[in-house]
Amino acid sequence: MSYQTEPRYSHGTAEKTAVLLVNLGTPAAPTAEALRPYLKQFLSDPRVIEIPKPVWWLILNGIILNTRPKKSAEKYARIWMQEGSPLKVHTERQATLLQGYLGEKTSGIVVDYAMSYGNPSIPSVLAKLKAQNCQRILLVPMYPQYAASTVASVCDAVFNELKTMRNTPALRTIKHFHDHPGYIKATAQNIRDYWTLHGRPDKLVMSFHGLPQFSLDKGDPYHCECHKSGRLIAEELGLNKDQYLITFQSRFGRAEWLKPYTAATLIALGKQKTKRVDMVCPGFVADCLETLEEIALDVKEDFLHAGGGEYHYIHCLNERPDWIHMLTDLVLDNLQGWLDKPDAVQLEQSRLRALALGAKS
Repeated sequence: MSYQTEPRYSHGTAEKTAVLLVNLGTPAAPTAEALRPYLKQFLSDPRVIEIPKPVWWLILNGIILNTRPKKSAEKYARIWMQEGSPLKVHTERQATLLQGYLGEKTSGIVVDYAMSYGNPSIPSVLAKLKAQNCQRILLVPMYPQYAASTVASVCDAVFNELKTMRNTPALRTIKHFHDHPGYIKATAQNIRDYWTLHGRPDKLVMSFHGLPQFSLDKGDPYHCECHKSGRLIAEELGLNKDQYLITFQSRFGRAEWLKPYTAATLIALGKQKTKRVDMVCPGFVADCLETLEEIALDVKEDFLHAGGGEYHYIHCLNERPDWIHMLTDLVLDNLQGWLDKPDAVQLEQSRLRALALGAKS
């Protein structure tokens, strides 16, 4: 096997620690031309589609990639921001804010972000970190709840890239933070802030990304972690069981997926003449196609057409300070023992000076 060419090494160069945020991904533009390679990469991931490869290759290349890019491009066009894809924009901002917050507590940490599918790609960002002599990397998949199709897929991509390196960095991974007190409090406060401005609903619906039912049957903890997050958020808000629902969105294909389905639930609430429903997506830390198009627009239409009253979508955490503070704490907890040695030396020197001054007095 041939390895990548290592960056030129210079004796005395300080080793750095990096934090790499990774989210799902995005096409380069809201066009069918840009969607086709993005969807091909995404839907070719065996962690995402667990169908025998020969069968799925025919379905993907013979049907899906010939029909879905145009439809998906139209959906992206509805939510595209001036700066680009919402997911990329928010993830980039989160990385910038995290760099600043970490800089207030320590030094020498490099923060960057990558996407599992599309750009900036995981290989390109790892190469950039390596060029900066980042010998320790903390990998932070930006999914509160663990799923093999999300968190494990990120780990696969990183480990596969490390296989091509002669000198691999030390690596740590964060598996999930679905029940982290800071995440729960920030999510609940995000909802509470919205209610302060707009009043409270008759029903709060917490919608999580859906997965095939067999993922639960085969041992994926995602379903349980979503329910735990939802329960803790409801408790933080002081809601009883009649005031909120937990649902699953984005069903794909004919197989049975995790239930209850979000769209079907909202249609039922509409038929019951529910006066107001508020929707929130705690499984996403940044707004994206699924939240801004599917939940904020499509499901809203389902609810209203079924006879429902008001429909409110509450945005994701995005750049909320309490969320970035929580992310900072999560990162620092997982960087213990990796913080730059000069900082530790300086702290020890300060401690010794304080002891010396105390002895003189």
